[in-house]
Amino acid sequence: MLNALVTHLAAEGETKNPILPETYDLVWSGLFFLIILFVVWKFALPRFTKMLDERSAAIEGNIAKADEAQKEAEAALEQYTRQLAEARTEAGTIRETAREDGKKIVAEAKESAAAEAARLTAAAHSQIEAERQTAFVSLRNEVGGLALDLAGGVVGETLSDDARATAVVDRFLADLEASEAAK
Repeated sequence: MLNALVTHLAAEGETKNPILPETYDLVWSGLFFLIILFVVWKFALPRFTKMLDERSAAIEGNIAKADEAQKEAEAALEQYTRQLAEARTEAGTIRETAREDGKKIVAEAKESAAAEAARLTAAAHSQIEAERQTAFVSLRNEVGGLALDLAGGVVGETLSDDARATAVVDRFLADLEASEAAK
């Protein structure tokens, strides 16, 4: 096709370069290019740069907010870790206090039980001693009465004098205890 155009132009006798446009086309194209360049330079470029600046500011603000949020999260994590450590320490202290209190309660219960056992043992001993004394007095009176009856049967008369009877019984029991102690 280019060959056909070149041969056609050569036939007409013109020697112009087919690639270069005419001068009037260059002038009008240059004029419209300058007008479009001026409109873009004055109106579109400032709006475009303003939009890019706003977007850049928004991105930088979001980055700053993200950095701040990350710092707050790190601070919250540090505080949480510190509180967790304090809680563990406090729980350990409470456990130790509870163990010590438990040991004290057990020791107090043992002491109380030992004191109660000692008191009950002492009460039982004094009750046994009182009953022994009562039995001893009762037995002495019975033995004395039997001894007087036997002595009255051997002697053939009754001992009616209480003071003398008591003296005889006491002497008889003392002789018995002396013979028991000698064995």
